[in-house]
Amino acid sequence: MFTTLSNAWKLPELRKKIMFTIVVLLIYRVGNVIPVPFVNADAMAETFNAVLSNTILGLYNAMSGSAFSQASVLALGIQPYINASIIIQLLTVAIPALERMAKEEGEEGKKKINKITRYSTVALGLLLGFAYYTMIKSYGILTETGFLPGLVIVLAFTAGSSVVMWMGEQITEHGIGNGISMILFANIISGIPGGVSVLLSMPWWVAIIIVLVMAALVVFIVFINDAERRIPIQYAKRVVGRKVYGGQSTNLPIKVAMSGVMPVIFAQSICSIPATICAFAGIGEGSWWFDNLWSPNSAAYAIMYFLMIFFFSWFYAQIQYDPVEISNNLKKNGGFIPGFRPGKPTADFIKKVIGKIVIFGAVYLAIVALLPIIGGDILPSVKSLAIGGTSVIIVVGVALETVKALEAQMLMRHYKGFLD
Repeated sequence: MFTTLSNAWKLPELRKKIMFTIVVLLIYRVGNVIPVPFVNADAMAETFNAVLSNTILGLYNAMSGSAFSQASVLALGIQPYINASIIIQLLTVAIPALERMAKEEGEEGKKKINKITRYSTVALGLLLGFAYYTMIKSYGILTETGFLPGLVIVLAFTAGSSVVMWMGEQITEHGIGNGISMILFANIISGIPGGVSVLLSMPWWVAIIIVLVMAALVVFIVFINDAERRIPIQYAKRVVGRKVYGGQSTNLPIKVAMSGVMPVIFAQSICSIPATICAFAGIGEGSWWFDNLWSPNSAAYAIMYFLMIFFFSWFYAQIQYDPVEISNNLKKNGGFIPGFRPGKPTADFIKKVIGKIVIFGAVYLAIVALLPIIGGDILPSVKSLAIGGTSVIIVVGVALETVKALEAQMLMRHYKGFLD
């Protein structure tokens, strides 16, 4: 990875893209510490740590680089844009008009869908900004109340989410890698210095165990991230005049981690909703309901988390892969899977393979997501690190995707240094 970055830095065009990405991320981090008017940021941070850190808002805070707990201008972060993208993606599958727009209208259709996603982001920003304002008002964190201060606060949060969306799109267009992923990456790694200081305050043997487990977890994620099941595809020979076409052998790759980190994010969000409701209802640690059912450290929470990861892994597999469509495309192009007739037998085989891969991928995600919870029960000091499996998957995945993007751009410029 470091060799790739070094070789990419030698190319002027890639160096400009890398510098552009770094500058945008630095501006974003500065925006994370600019407070919203009429909000007591210190009181908000104290209230968040005392009441809301174990709710769904704890995940939100981690994904925003601690901006959410500080009530900064960019407190909503990239989440409205991510949620809007997911909603539009699901609606594209459910609504025929959007599906036609995405598949049949080509580039123009994609531009229309992107425009719809942007408008949806602004709408979600308004909704989440108003919800945030209602929450901080109920906790008495505002320095001034009234219609005008409330309007300023809500519009500030909405504008911040729109600015983050624009930054992400600029990184995607003019920088390196995917803008959304890079912003999430920057937010997560911003908590590393605090984690290191907590790690150094632990007993030396506990710190060594945690470092070794984290290193093994990273290796495991890298291995699974690149793992794929390759279904062999054979193309029939065709004679056109004096030339013979086809007869080639290739494969259909299906990644083990086909859904990425989205099943974990969705599962964690849903499993944290009861804890969030308990927090707003004044039911916190010490009560039987919270400690035994809804606490992130309880067995009931871990079981529900595990089942939700399986459900969303299956759900995303159904959206991403349509065995019937894949079978029809192979048949149209003269391709077939050796040992299976074109049509329904091929679709059934692909469906069976995808089902097995979904189970393995869900087990992988469950292991990574539940390992910090299990580790916190074995070593209570691990809880103070605030390490989440979701964060580790995102950091490793984004790092690998960025390196691949750099290698692809160097390959387009016929640069062979990274291959030596």
